[in-house]
Amino acid sequence: MSYTVDYMAEAKNIIDKINYTAIDRLIEKIDGVRKSGGRLFFLGVGGSAANASHAVNDFRKIAQIESYTPGDNVSELTARVNDNGWDSVFIDWLKGSKLNKKDALFILSVGGGNQQKNVSVNLIKALQYAKEIGAGILGIVGRDGGFTATVADACVIVPTVNSSTVTPHTEAFQAVIWHLIVSHPLLRLSEMKWEAVK
Repeated sequence: MSYTVDYMAEAKNIIDKINYTAIDRLIEKIDGVRKSGGRLFFLGVGGSAANASHAVNDFRKIAQIESYTPGDNVSELTARVNDNGWDSVFIDWLKGSKLNKKDALFILSVGGGNQQKNVSVNLIKALQYAKEIGAGILGIVGRDGGFTATVADACVIVPTVNSSTVTPHTEAFQAVIWHLIVSHPLLRLSEMKWEAVK
């Protein structure tokens, strides 16, 4: 039982330590993207890629914001990886999607990318491209926020409370935070099914 108790205590600790102002800043930035007619492009790898797909569903359906992620088209994603390599897969996809300054790149990542350690180079290249063309940069990341936190217009860093559980807590709290955002009264335009059932 001790691992279960410890894990849940860590989750409570993360909730107490999260920067709520950073969450509100994400909400404001997303509201600005929608008002300008922009789109959200979610990027993540591993569990964060699955979260990106789920987030796309929620932001399209609940907040009525045009949203995309490359993992939703596995044929295109794997063709790009096969033909051009993993490091450039996201930047090439963003170029094909005509990313522009009305849009925002939304990074979901455990580490946020690290140039020095050569980790998540695909995210770093995508972020550099977004910065270059003036698109917004948003993120929900863990550890110290990595490269994402250094270039983001708004970024929530999931606090590290135990170095042995950084990945599960970060990926879990990505979902907690984006669900908070998409259900926020400023962004929510469509009622959710179970909230509408009486």
